[in-house]
Amino acid sequence: MNNYKLTVSHAPFWHDGDSIFKMNLNILIALLPAVIFGIIQFGAPAVGVLALSLSSAMVWEFTMNIISKDKIRIGDLDSAVIGLLFGMMLPATSPWWLVITGTFVAVVIGKIIFGGLGANPFNPALVGMAFLMLSWKTFFDFDSAYINYDFNFTALAPLAALKFQGVSGIDGLFSANGLLMGKQIGAIGSTFGLGLIIGGIYLILRGYTRWEITVSFIAGIIFAAWCFNLADPEKYAGPMIHILSGYTLLGAFFLSTENSSSPVNTIPMLLYGFFIGVMIILMRNIGAYADGTVLAILLFNLVNPLIDSIRPKALGKGIDHA
Repeated sequence: MNNYKLTVSHAPFWHDGDSIFKMNLNILIALLPAVIFGIIQFGAPAVGVLALSLSSAMVWEFTMNIISKDKIRIGDLDSAVIGLLFGMMLPATSPWWLVITGTFVAVVIGKIIFGGLGANPFNPALVGMAFLMLSWKTFFDFDSAYINYDFNFTALAPLAALKFQGVSGIDGLFSANGLLMGKQIGAIGSTFGLGLIIGGIYLILRGYTRWEITVSFIAGIIFAAWCFNLADPEKYAGPMIHILSGYTLLGAFFLSTENSSSPVNTIPMLLYGFFIGVMIILMRNIGAYADGTVLAILLFNLVNPLIDSIRPKALGKGIDHA
């Protein structure tokens, strides 16, 4: 009998040729339609904010790799994705120090301090954004930020007007088609709904994003907004204004689906997305913030391990050995 040594490693045993670099490159490509539209709409200031956000995020990771004597990891483009997503959530009028502070919190505190790629329990870009929103809330008053821009549409942030003036404050000012095509005030990369949808579908078709979170996220928005609107249509808007404004589509396709901070099983993904959508509407309608996407996703990042423990029962039968 031949004596062969059998070495068994942990799954997975097959590599499909994909990589973190390819995944992040595809995410950057998917973000391009919304980014390009934001640059066209808000001009040179938007270019400055996006460029500084992306580059500073990569510099922070490179610096921390040097300090910790770790492998230089900026080549996997993960920090580039964090930086671009973070920049897309900012007003084009953001000062340089706000951008740099935010990317430091996002990359160093939101990602590296937890162990780096794949170990972060929260979406790093949202950690940075939440820090800025809680510390310097006035910079996220989009109506004031864009007061000197010459837009060919009503220069008004829909969710802020809805929050403080009710449905009458936006009645007749916005159409679904207009919102979809970016005719609204907002962050650099969040106004062009059609671009975000195209980019999100591209990622789903390429297999880099699971559709379950996105679909259930939007379903949660529709369900909760419809319930509020049914209860008081003069105070609470219907689902369409909520879906097509604020950070909603950016959250549905790119923020809530971040791999390290979202579930991996089907039923947990459906629950995760749905309850994020519901929480966003609760925050918008009865909370302190006009939007609620950032804080709602972070809240469910926190409970993600508990949600993801809901798994189907394994097939088979246990055997008692003699």
